[in-house]
Amino acid sequence: MIQHLNAGTKNILLVGTAHVSRESMDLVKQTIEAEKPDTVCIELCESRYQSLRHKNRWRDMNIIKVIREKKTFLLLSNLLLASFQKRIADKLDIQPGAEMIQAIESAKAADAQIVLADRDIRVTLSRIWRNTGLWDKLKIIFQLALSLGDVDEISEEDIEKMKQEDMLQALLSEVEKSLPVLRKILIDERDRYLAQKIKSAPGENIVAVVGAGHVPGILQYWDQEIDTHALETIPPKSNISGALKWLLPALIIVLLVLGFFYGGAATGTDMLTWWVIANGVLAGLGAVLALAHPLTILSAILAAPLTSLNPLIAAGWVSGLVEAFASRPKVRDLESLPNDIMSIKGFWRNKLTRILLVVVFTNLGSTIGTMVAIPLMLKLL
Repeated sequence: MIQHLNAGTKNILLVGTAHVSRESMDLVKQTIEAEKPDTVCIELCESRYQSLRHKNRWRDMNIIKVIREKKTFLLLSNLLLASFQKRIADKLDIQPGAEMIQAIESAKAADAQIVLADRDIRVTLSRIWRNTGLWDKLKIIFQLALSLGDVDEISEEDIEKMKQEDMLQALLSEVEKSLPVLRKILIDERDRYLAQKIKSAPGENIVAVVGAGHVPGILQYWDQEIDTHALETIPPKSNISGALKWLLPALIIVLLVLGFFYGGAATGTDMLTWWVIANGVLAGLGAVLALAHPLTILSAILAAPLTSLNPLIAAGWVSGLVEAFASRPKVRDLESLPNDIMSIKGFWRNKLTRILLVVVFTNLGSTIGTMVAIPLMLKLL
């Protein structure tokens, strides 16, 4: 799929590719060789570009830093996406991102400037996370987990559909049906971003290589002036979300005070007991589901009732750090990561990904524990 476009004096060839097609590699190669463009724009961001160039980048990962910077979900999502892409590519016997790699190689051979035209995937995932509520977050995590299913279950019809979709969109297709904001952020925003980046690329003769699923959107927004900076900005948390972060702990403390003041020591003690049990046990259960170290499970149980009263600390961060020190990832865990993320068993077996699961599951357990504890405490008043 090739579209001829103009932007002032610039002549632009928009090449729509299938992310899982050898024919797309040939089309990209032939087009760049024939056009000898000044610039080749590619539907990659810097982080995805580096991941294609440096296959062993996992060895430089600092898991402690990931947890402290609250980037657990982003890293886990990236790993699940990488797993999904690699299993599809292995089934078709092609390299993940092969058409983009071909575009890079052909651009270098033609001595053309390379422009990475896509928005950073971390920004995209962060905007999704910031624009969804707790229930929608759970649906997204569940859908990402389902992507670890057996790749043999994917039919030829599914593969043909993927050729016309963005890979991340294909991964979250089921959630997208009930969550329109996903399409807005995953596709519409990136269509606008890509259109502006391609139009503003240097050179008079430009070839732009993008997934076929983005071509209609790029054409739709081609004549509009897009503020890419606004699309790169991660929105602040909503006032409601920020208020709840402080109001829930305040509510728990008020309930405990009322229990001791009006119901006496027995009622107050019972309320405190239910709070500790509901929060601690469910957080610990989350750590157990992640197959955490015994010390990690204990830390989750002890930390959750306290961290749930502190908006600045999450139980998962505590248990994740304990797991990182108790079961330190070794070099072999980093080296085997590309293969381990290919299966559910591998995610639990690899010490690095297990730490991420500990953080997510402990936080989830603690959140559910808070929701369970509040009505139980109210009944005792």
